[in-house]
Amino acid sequence: MNRSLVCCCIIAATFAIPATAQKQWTLRECCDYAVSHNIAIRQQENQCRQQELNLSNARNSRLPDLSGSVGQNFSFGRGLTADNTYSNTNTSSTSFSLGASVPIFTGFQIPNQIKMSQLNLEAATADLEKAKNDVRMQVAQAYVQILYDTEIADVAHRQITIDSLQVVRLAALVDNGKASGAQLSQQQASLASSRLTATQADNNLALALLNLSQLLELPTADGFSIVKPTYAVPVGFADGSAAPAPEIIYAEALGIKPEIAAQQLRLRATDHNIAIARAGYMPTLSLSGGLGSNYYTTSKFPSDAFGTQLKNNFSQYVGLNLNIPIFNRFQTRNSIRSAKIEQENQQLALDNTKKTLFKEIQQVCLNATAARAKYESSTAAAQSSNDAFTLMQAKYENGKANITEFNESKNAYLRAESDLVQARYELIYQQALIQFYRGLPLEL
Repeated sequence: MNRSLVCCCIIAATFAIPATAQKQWTLRECCDYAVSHNIAIRQQENQCRQQELNLSNARNSRLPDLSGSVGQNFSFGRGLTADNTYSNTNTSSTSFSLGASVPIFTGFQIPNQIKMSQLNLEAATADLEKAKNDVRMQVAQAYVQILYDTEIADVAHRQITIDSLQVVRLAALVDNGKASGAQLSQQQASLASSRLTATQADNNLALALLNLSQLLELPTADGFSIVKPTYAVPVGFADGSAAPAPEIIYAEALGIKPEIAAQQLRLRATDHNIAIARAGYMPTLSLSGGLGSNYYTTSKFPSDAFGTQLKNNFSQYVGLNLNIPIFNRFQTRNSIRSAKIEQENQQLALDNTKKTLFKEIQQVCLNATAARAKYESSTAAAQSSNDAFTLMQAKYENGKANITEFNESKNAYLRAESDLVQARYELIYQQALIQFYRGLPLEL
């Protein structure tokens, strides 16, 4: 069989792909879809809706309340009659009333409650954005893992191609009596090992695709694939300069990261919580008013008609109610102290969030620096390994090197290629994270 034809068939079979067109997802599409369908984000959206209701309740507490009542009473036995004497009679009465009250002064409790509810709503909205950012980072990490596993699988399949070509070459030499069957068997064993490595790489890729599809809340990973971005590895940032110092990135992040904004808003809300507790020391004033009427009958005695009594007994009232607190068993004092403790805890929560953010930025900057150094060294190592393997392959095909030397050189070359792939994607991901902490979209 023609050697060139055999080689072409092997290469074509190795890299054959389904012809069916499938949708490929970009990183932005993955992030947008995950944000729209993630269960944790939907739960956080419900928290925002709950805070909106709390704010509505606080605002509506300024409005008057209105209530009506209807009562029907029956009395049996000895009782007071209409002429102010007692006798054994049965009586019944029907009453109607409508009352309303409106708060006039509550020790500034209502305006502070409204302001605190507004701040809590803003904090919940910031928490929602933080949850979205967390999902975006998880999606980006899973996306990069797929890109990495795809490259590793390509490297593994290239290894199969190399070993397959050598098997074809040795088979032809055995047929011509220029190589032994032992040499061919050794090369076939190397090919089997390469296929096992490729199978493991394909399985890792399938698991990575499954992980991302689960983050997107897709029902299945069948047919799911991503777009491989086309880019050159950056040598620096957009302006060609080195990465900013962690302190500079941290100063920028303090003003834009939602987790910081959420804690700051909650800290401001504690001031109003203290003011609400202090309102317990202040008097409250409310205005009330209402109207009512009743119908009354006594057995064995005549009574006016129902409509006549309702008209004659119709009454109205308006009143002011002033409540002055004097002593409530130190409940107000303890409420104020409890509110101040909550404020201290919230200040500590803010400090802890800032510290955590700074640690994350420091780690990202350190990882980016290490990734760049690893990428530069891996690039040089991959080039050297490629040159060495090219020479070793020529020596092996000319009978000046044995299969052990050939496989060692081949494995070193493929290992260097894998290290370069890993270093490249690690560098790209870490630099994307730095830009993300600076407020830019998470893009590769």
